[in-house]
Amino acid sequence: MEHGTRDDLLGRLAEEIGSATTNHPLRVAIDGPPAAGKTTLADELEVVLHTQGREVIRATIEGFLFPRAQRYRRGQYSAEGCYFDAHNRDAMCQVLLDPLGPDGDRRFRTAVYHRETDTTLSLPVATAPADAVLLFDGVFLLRPELINRWDLSIFMSVTFDRTLDRAQARGTALAGLAADTTEIERSWRNRYIPSQQLYFTQARPTDHADIIVNNDELQQPAWEVRPHGSVHRN
Repeated sequence: MEHGTRDDLLGRLAEEIGSATTNHPLRVAIDGPPAAGKTTLADELEVVLHTQGREVIRATIEGFLFPRAQRYRRGQYSAEGCYFDAHNRDAMCQVLLDPLGPDGDRRFRTAVYHRETDTTLSLPVATAPADAVLLFDGVFLLRPELINRWDLSIFMSVTFDRTLDRAQARGTALAGLAADTTEIERSWRNRYIPSQQLYFTQARPTDHADIIVNNDELQQPAWEVRPHGSVHRN
């Protein structure tokens, strides 16, 4: 494991992205448990890549959720429901990952669902340049149905207790004294953490990720870059 500052990590990740060669947009997965810091890292990395002149496409798993009735059909606290029922992986591939892949036409959409209104989205189709970078953050991205859709994969490793602490702090920051930290803990203990344990058992994401980032300490991360010759796909 290498250790350094936040800027060191971002520089190293940008270096890995810059050295990856494809003849289509580079599809980068940023995976990890909820509250691991995936969205923050993707947003920070986007800024770094923009300064290097790269066009970045940002997308998140939140834009590919199934409607609430479907994703909670096994119950609000079902770990199996979180893993099996929550995400529209077919739509992810059809409108985003495959169009940006080696046989795609680079015409894509970044979301099909709006969480706040629990409604489908019909975004206009955009066209990506061949040297664009897709930064896609979310959970369960290295499961068997998606593993071959990524050209580079990053896994954010954080202890489950640390993710719960962050989720409760985030809830308090957003809702103030009205935040129900007991409800957050119940969701974490019954749904989110067990679904991640199911994911680790079924998909072994840390065995497949090109880069592992230990993000327990936000300003002092550690990371491991593994050989990923399979990144160079045409």
